[in-house]
Amino acid sequence: MSAFALFAVAGFAAAYVGPLSASMTPPATAAELEPVSLYAHTVDDAQSFIAASGADLSLGREGMVYSVYVAPKPTPTPTPTEKGDSASSGGAVWAPPFVTPDPGTAQAIAYSMVQANGWGDDQFACLVALWNKESGWRVNAYNKGSGAYGIPQALPGNKMASAGADWETNPATQIAWGLGYVGGRYGTPCGAWGHSQAKGWY
Repeated sequence: MSAFALFAVAGFAAAYVGPLSASMTPPATAAELEPVSLYAHTVDDAQSFIAASGADLSLGREGMVYSVYVAPKPTPTPTPTEKGDSASSGGAVWAPPFVTPDPGTAQAIAYSMVQANGWGDDQFACLVALWNKESGWRVNAYNKGSGAYGIPQALPGNKMASAGADWETNPATQIAWGLGYVGGRYGTPCGAWGHSQAKGWY
């Protein structure tokens, strides 16, 4: 039995040694192998597929028109300049002259004029509040929206020329005109102040 086993093992070994020895032969050199390109095979396969299917896979740009849109730059709008008052210079827009405001002096002038009119301190207090609201007691205060000018905000400003030719720059001239307007229309500075509080203007 052991002889048979020995014989079987020898035969089994002989059966595997032949293929094993054949596989152990040295590999062929690189020069003996034909170069293979995966890319080339892929391209060939794709071209064969397209040719066999008859599909038209062109990009189809023939005859197409392309346009590029460029946003235009905005045209600058010119800013109008103001020149002179239409009421005083025949059509041009009037601009107030530069005058360094001196509210303390203007109020001192107004106080003496209020007393000269026979009005008391209460009336002066109403006048101070009124013209604080209107112009801040600035002799060159100018409202571009309405055209009102000066301490009393005369509309238009050249109305004050009836009180003096220096109406553009002299606080005394503006105050004299303003007190005449207030007294003639509302009776007293407090009457003008009450109307301003109720209506927003006087």
